[in-house]
Amino acid sequence: MGRRTLTFSAAAGGTTAFWLFGLPLPFLFGPMFACLAAALAGLPMAGFGQISVAARTILGVAIGSSITPAVVGRIPEMALSVALVPIFVGVIGLVGVPFFRRVWGFDAPTAYYAAMPGGLQDMVIFGIEAGANPRALSLIHATRVLFIVTLAPIFLTTLYGQTLSNPIGVPASEFALSELVIMAMAALIGWKGGEWLGLFGASILGPMIVTATLSVTGVIHGRPPAEGILFAQFFIGLGIGVYFVGVTWRELSRDVVAGAAYVVLLSVLAAILSYVVTLVGLAHGVDAFLAFAPGGQAEMTVLAIVAGADLGYVIAHHLTRIVFVILGAPIVARMLNDRKKQKRSGENTDTK
Repeated sequence: MGRRTLTFSAAAGGTTAFWLFGLPLPFLFGPMFACLAAALAGLPMAGFGQISVAARTILGVAIGSSITPAVVGRIPEMALSVALVPIFVGVIGLVGVPFFRRVWGFDAPTAYYAAMPGGLQDMVIFGIEAGANPRALSLIHATRVLFIVTLAPIFLTTLYGQTLSNPIGVPASEFALSELVIMAMAALIGWKGGEWLGLFGASILGPMIVTATLSVTGVIHGRPPAEGILFAQFFIGLGIGVYFVGVTWRELSRDVVAGAAYVVLLSVLAAILSYVVTLVGLAHGVDAFLAFAPGGQAEMTVLAIVAGADLGYVIAHHLTRIVFVILGAPIVARMLNDRKKQKRSGENTDTK
């Protein structure tokens, strides 16, 4: 049996089990936990490459379609709340870098890029350029996303009383063929156009930008069909589980445990900030919680949809966080490389 066939079978089995037992988000959690279990059991799993990337474009279209003229008119209302995001990222850095550096003994580049709540792929790429440990970064960020995605629904249901049963969309049969074609073209053009322009997170942000334009101008009037959102959930869940393929006991006991412990710190910081935002009336509790939860953009989009949250508000904050982290990443990488060169130069001088 091929690696991808095995992976798909495990994911499908997990989805079916979650569905039959009435567990929440079967198309997200089913594949995620089934593939995670298979990966930790040492089975030869493999991701789905461009298919998984294409699945993310559906969420980009979903986000873009939520940006309506009414949402655009509310931007001034969100400005103060969004302005808190860079401060939040700064606090995360002040807490997270020493946590990984002093408590877990990671080198400076790995500690910095492990602490930053950016996209997994982005942090690994910038981390490699700065001399960080790519495997450790992958596992730490995969653990962060895994735990946030797992814990967030628990908090939403127990603390906020959400049922996570908000309709994710209408069936494709209720869409006009022309609108489905427009959505598909928006996804493809945004994705590939974003890659051509070098846009970070092109598979989500590209389709989002194109679809937002179509939504604001009245060309598109709703989210992608329910089948598309479920397709995206399936491959996102599968992808999270597959990240743990080949994990060793040493990595599990250090990198994964460090990532899990860091989630606790992040959760405390996010809870404090979301409470303050709610207390001063900048947002409703669920919206604030999802806006500042340091999970992956795609995963938070799914949770915002099923929780019936204000998708425009939630995504505005996550985009700000990602942009802020991404803009700072190459600057820090350059500083770390300069420091490394100065250290080597000093060592060479001492040996002469």
